[in-house]
Amino acid sequence: MNLKNSEKKEKSIVELTIEVSGDEFKKAVSDAYYKQRGKVTIPGFRKGKAPRNIIEHLYGESFFWEDAVNISYPAAYDAAVKEAGLEPVGNATMEVSEINADGYTFVAKVPVMPEVSVEDYKGIEAVKIPVNVEESEIDSTIENMRRRNARIESVDRAAQNGDTAVIDFEGFVDGVAFAGGKGEQYSLELGSGSFIPGFEDQIVGHSAGEEIDVNVTFPTEYHAEDLAGKDAVFKVKIHEVKESILPELDDEFAKDVSEFDTLAEFRADMLKKMTESREADSKAMFENSVLEKLAEKVKADIPDAMIDAEAESMVENLAFRMSQQGMSFDTYTKITGMTAEQLMVEQRPQAEMRVRIQLGLDKIAEIEKLEVTDEELDAEYKKIAEQYNMDVEKVKMSMSEKLMREDILRSKANDLVCAAAVATEPAKPEEKAEQEKTED
Repeated sequence: MNLKNSEKKEKSIVELTIEVSGDEFKKAVSDAYYKQRGKVTIPGFRKGKAPRNIIEHLYGESFFWEDAVNISYPAAYDAAVKEAGLEPVGNATMEVSEINADGYTFVAKVPVMPEVSVEDYKGIEAVKIPVNVEESEIDSTIENMRRRNARIESVDRAAQNGDTAVIDFEGFVDGVAFAGGKGEQYSLELGSGSFIPGFEDQIVGHSAGEEIDVNVTFPTEYHAEDLAGKDAVFKVKIHEVKESILPELDDEFAKDVSEFDTLAEFRADMLKKMTESREADSKAMFENSVLEKLAEKVKADIPDAMIDAEAESMVENLAFRMSQQGMSFDTYTKITGMTAEQLMVEQRPQAEMRVRIQLGLDKIAEIEKLEVTDEELDAEYKKIAEQYNMDVEKVKMSMSEKLMREDILRSKANDLVCAAAVATEPAKPEEKAEQEKTED
């Protein structure tokens, strides 16, 4: 191998011109012959036994050259990258520029880590949503819990909203029953809006034992096109009316649904948990906004290979999440009508932002001279082991220490940037409207 030239191009690409000598190429051609001869059939010879010179005479001297290039260029490329002192950050593209029996020359375009600069990363301003939990929200949550714990009893009176009516029904359009319009012993919660608009309202006021006609009109956007917009009559028989009896809102209720002895303690705990949850959400949104603004401050000529790799990783994570939910990636792509390649294109803007953030955090860690102690590394290994219920030593064997240290450094840089950020209040509705008007 001879590295003839190394030249830096735009977008952090280094172009290497690499020459593979005649001896190297001839050995690769010989290896290609032994690899491929079993697939070549020559009259007069048993399959796989035809001499190389006979094959080349019939099919041309260059018959094995393509395979020989594929066999020989990886080692030549690796040696050239090492000689040039490069650290690739993605797959290189390769193109043969000259080739003959005495060797070949190829050009490798190698994506490398870009030079990065980032300024003014302290004091980034971002909106932070104020956290507030209203008493009415706690009331609503508790009321839902009461409904879930309600006792259902039959009542001898006319049905009211909130009751459950047990009914038989059959629907007709122009006097003809339609498919899917029949049910027996169906429990319908009145006021739930689960049936066609107007249906439940006409049950209200009627009692068990009654048989009534319910007149409705199907919505124009109804999923069954043959019924959309049409008038229908449902023959309904009411078998039973049931009332939901909510538990008393007292200390006994708190004991039944929680670990607390009093309703006051239960409400106080609910307020605490809701506040903590919203504070965590508010903090996460604030930090995401800070990092997005950090990305805008990062100056770097990023190679496409880095962005492509991040986009591919995002699609792989999406496929994993789908599998966790019981859906194959093939099914997901069919439902969305998008191929994996199209999903990668769609994810590319977000992937570029992620790469910019990572580069920015790496640079900040360098500027701030952040370090990772062995104790911090061990603590992270232990945390992962506990999270996945694995032995710590197995985690250490399966995870790169270099990558772990990089992740911890980025986390430290992230904490530094966010701690120094300035939280601002959201724009008031009138200010937002004025701002949008100005932008228009």
